[in-house]
Amino acid sequence: MVARLHKGKNYDVDEQGFLLNFNQWDEDFATSMATKCGLSEGLLEKHWAVIRFIRDSFHKKGKCPLVYETCRANNLTWSGLRDLFPTGYLRGACLLAGITYQARIVNYYGEPEHILPAIKSEVKPREKTYLVDVDGFLINPSEWDEQYAARKADELEIRGGLMGKHWQIIHFLRESYEMKGFVPTVYECCESNGLELDDLAELFPSGYHRGAVKISGLRVR
Repeated sequence: MVARLHKGKNYDVDEQGFLLNFNQWDEDFATSMATKCGLSEGLLEKHWAVIRFIRDSFHKKGKCPLVYETCRANNLTWSGLRDLFPTGYLRGACLLAGITYQARIVNYYGEPEHILPAIKSEVKPREKTYLVDVDGFLINPSEWDEQYAARKADELEIRGGLMGKHWQIIHFLRESYEMKGFVPTVYECCESNGLELDDLAELFPSGYHRGAVKISGLRVR
């Protein structure tokens, strides 16, 4: 736990700067954290509109809104959101809104879609356990396998199971994580795979982090 001082106020945050107590948030917190989220010129009204939507949605529904919901409500594409919050949706917009996904409660490249093969996992059921956290995220990414992905997809009610485009995203996320050591932002995922947010929402309706990233055996931390 880290205390952050701004205008005589203390804010308790974790090592990544996420506010530990949702109710401790105020506009001064967002303003003080803006530069750490790549916003050297501060927050404009268009930033505040997104921040207020996230907080209002949390108040009404008790969970952090999906990136799809936030973009639709604010008439934004993923690239438009990236322009506003370059460090990411979770690590930018949600952080400034005082919310984390945890408070919710947060190879076929270039081939035409119609010729992507259906790659359903044919792994036969076997006795295996996976260590996950309280939100169902795999704690050790190295324990991931296709059986885990298939079971998690079933748990998240992905209709028809994991198909070619799902596996393309999953392998992209895991390969990117292995190379860089951290989960790519939703912007990087969409740009690298030629997707719009509506495409991603159709593939992973439970969300980018709570869907695609979770199925890939990863988590933002």
